[in-house]
Amino acid sequence: MLANMTISLIMHKRITTTLAKAKALKKYAEPLVTKSKEDTTNSRRVVFSYLQDKDAVTELFTVVAPKVGDRPGGYTRIIKTGYRANDNAPMCFIELVDFDENMAKTPKKAKRTRRSSKKAAEAPAAETPTATEAPAEEAPAEAAE
Repeated sequence: MLANMTISLIMHKRITTTLAKAKALKKYAEPLVTKSKEDTTNSRRVVFSYLQDKDAVTELFTVVAPKVGDRPGGYTRIIKTGYRANDNAPMCFIELVDFDENMAKTPKKAKRTRRSSKKAAEAPAAETPTATEAPAEEAPAEAAE
C-alpha cells in the first residue's frame, strides 16, 4: 500500500488520505527522495526495488530530484483538512513541498500607514482660508482700485 501511495504522490505531487496513512507514507517516501538526489544506476535500482514502477522512478529522478536538490530534508508537507463524514477519520493531504505554487510564493508585506497626530491634522486646516476670511481680503483690494 505504501509503495502505491508513494507512486501516486510522485506522479500527482499531492494526494488526499487519512492522517495515519500520511504519516506512514512520509517515513516511506522521504528516504526514496533522498536517494534520488544522486542519479546513479545503483540508486535507481534501489528506488525501483521499493516502487516497482518505471514511470514513477523516471519521474522521481528527472522532475522531483532536481527541484529538491538543495533541500536537506523535509520533502513532504502534511496539511490537515478536517474529518471524513462517514467514520470521522482525520483527513489530510500530503504533498511534495517544492511543487505547491500557492505556498511557494512569498507573501507581500502590507503597506503600513502611520496614524497622524492631532498637530498634523490641524495644520492643513489652518493653512486653507475659511469662507469668512476670503471676502474680507478681497474687499480692500477692490477699494484700492
